[in-house]
Amino acid sequence: MKILLLDTTLRDGEQTSGVSYTEDEKLSIAKILLEDLKVDRLEVASAKVSEGEFKAVKKITSWASRHGYLEKIEVLGFVDGTKSIQWLKDAGCSVLNLLTKGSLNHCTHQLRKEPQEHFNDIKQVVALAHQEGIRVNIYLEDWSNGMRNSPEYVFQMLDALHETTIDRFMLPDTLGILNPDETFRFIQETKKRYPKLKFDFHAHNDYDLATANVFAAIKAEIDCIHGTINGLGERAGNIPLSSVIAIVKDHFKYKLNVDESRLTFVSRMVEMYSGIRIPQNKPLIGENVFTQTAGIHADGDNKKNLYYNDLLPERFGRKRTYALGKTSGKANIIKNLEEMGIELDEASMKKVTQHIIELGDKKEMVTRDDLPYIISDVLRSKAIEEKIEVINYNFSAGMGLKPVASVKIKVNGEGIYEEHSAGDGQYDAFMRAIKKIYMNLNKGLPRLVDYSVSIPPGGRTDALVQCVITWHLGKEFRTRGLDSDQTMAAIKATIKMLNMIENFE
Repeated sequence: MKILLLDTTLRDGEQTSGVSYTEDEKLSIAKILLEDLKVDRLEVASAKVSEGEFKAVKKITSWASRHGYLEKIEVLGFVDGTKSIQWLKDAGCSVLNLLTKGSLNHCTHQLRKEPQEHFNDIKQVVALAHQEGIRVNIYLEDWSNGMRNSPEYVFQMLDALHETTIDRFMLPDTLGILNPDETFRFIQETKKRYPKLKFDFHAHNDYDLATANVFAAIKAEIDCIHGTINGLGERAGNIPLSSVIAIVKDHFKYKLNVDESRLTFVSRMVEMYSGIRIPQNKPLIGENVFTQTAGIHADGDNKKNLYYNDLLPERFGRKRTYALGKTSGKANIIKNLEEMGIELDEASMKKVTQHIIELGDKKEMVTRDDLPYIISDVLRSKAIEEKIEVINYNFSAGMGLKPVASVKIKVNGEGIYEEHSAGDGQYDAFMRAIKKIYMNLNKGLPRLVDYSVSIPPGGRTDALVQCVITWHLGKEFRTRGLDSDQTMAAIKATIKMLNMIENFE
């Protein structure tokens, strides 16, 4: 059996509070969803929302028609005579996802219509769309409440529409109220009554049951699931497509058309465009989900992969890592050292392990990139030679004036170089001065990818600040600085970076 995936990141996902894409961003996301992840269907917008939405859909359909994807592009429309149909035609789209009322409560109180009147209106729009060469799927909005409270209405609706030209009947848990038992029972009953109709399931996550409900829907033989990248969506969001992929492939062993190796790339791109950070423990796509922290797990991985499951990180363009901290133990440290090509004797390993545990007790984050420094500090070794030494720096700032930094560094224990520069902040001024020195030395610097600071919970004005900077030079790496002053913490992280690229270039 093959499961189809409809991605609604650009329609339902854009209903996430604070998320709004530009025309070019929508086109970029559409491209990576279709060409990289290879989703089967793509819902990109709602009709009649705004002029910007219209222009975005037009850009997407223009690109899609040139590359053979037009039949995959779908737009939400409404039971409004010819208005939504005309909007789709003008935008170059040929698939209408018609929003209808899937519960008696919505029909009578929101539309204030009798069921048969609503059914007739739907039939009229479907017939008009068919005349214009537009395919129609329909959403039964509030279907989950409809099946709970007015199933006779839902079946009356399907009885009225099952012989029309509607392609697929899309069953949304609009308010995220269902549990897996209900999902299975409602879908099974519906499919049994209408074996020739094609159904989709659209899950929301208000009770944190979206993944379980999708599992139940597939068990009930639904063959198309809706989701969004990173679980974006209104309120608690929709089911993440990543979770759907894992369920389908690993629990049901069914086929999918998607390229799961591109999942991490697509998730990071949508994170960037949406501005909504992926939680670090988000299954499959979170920063920490392929990181072993407990030393016993790393030890088990060394002994016939005792702590592996089917979710191998390489499937999703990821790599397993081993965290360092008070629970990591020798096995985690060995794993990290192996990857770095560093060997330690037993006595040295014991000293390094003890120091990492002490740092963990202080709640300091220890990364693999810190290991050479820790080894150097503990063993007085030359794992990282301090080839770049910052001799001095100072800042000047005043109201209405840009901060200015003066920086003096020593390179390889010999040459001393000094520059000064203004910047948008003290750290920016420091970096601009460093860039001037490195330009004079014909040396390259990595690109700053991410900059984050944190303080302990309940931190005071004198609390330690931890600054973590992500850099890119061929590959991504991180450096960390710790100080009671945020700028100083950032400078410490930068000095680490300068010595890392000097030693490992």
